Parts: sequence; C-alpha cells; structure tokens
Amino acid sequence: MFFSFADKNPLQDLGKGLKLKVLGGMQNLDAIHWNLDDKTVLKGHQHPQEQFGYVISGSLEATVGNDTAILKAGDSYFIPANTWHQLVTIGQTEVIDMFAPPRDINEIIRLAEGGDPEPVH
Repeated sequence: MFFSFADKNPLQDLGKGLKLKVLGGMQNLDAIHWNLDDKTVLKGHQHPQEQFGYVISGSLEATVGNDTAILKAGDSYFIPANTWHQLVTIGQTEVIDMFAPPRDINEIIRLAEGGDPEPVH
C-alpha cells in the first residue's frame, strides 16, 4: 500500500483520553496518529522497536531513559530500541508516531487501555 486515505482509516477511541488512527505501514516501518486529551498518560514502557514522534499540536512532557523535556508543536523525539519512556500530554495534543520495525497494534492498544507495560531489562 503506497497511500493512506483519511476517510479509510477510522479513528479508534481507546478511552482514557486516547484516540488512535493507524496510518499504515510497510515491512520495516509503520505510522500512527494520536489525538490525546489534556493530562493523558502513556505510562512508562519499552519495546524492541525504534520510535520517532512528531508533535503536531499541543505539547507533552516526554521522558526517555533519564532525560525529560517539554515538547511543543513542531518538536520531535527519537527513542532507541529497548529504552524506557513515558509521555504525558499538556493540553489537547496530536502526535505522529513511527516505529521501525512495525509495532503490533494490539500491543499498543493493550498498553493504552492500561495493560502492563513490557518489563524493563
């Protein structure tokens, strides 16, 4: 699939201030669009994928390993594989996340719904 059309990718309301739209992916990369309410917590976790995030609007407090920063619209973050991280939104926030290799969408939904994060090694 070379294109992703907004009207063919439904927004999934996961509750707890999280709305997710899978934009698509390929063998080595996938992309997700988040709509997040104020003070939404994507609790600390880690995964074997590298992750890139771009803040479209709003802002968030991002902790990656031992480093914490406040990111606003236009800022981005890079998370190495197997690195603990946590995100907390400040205001209504939209973010694009990309994972390489692709991340199992069911694992993302399970974590977003309050499931246990993957263990820290």
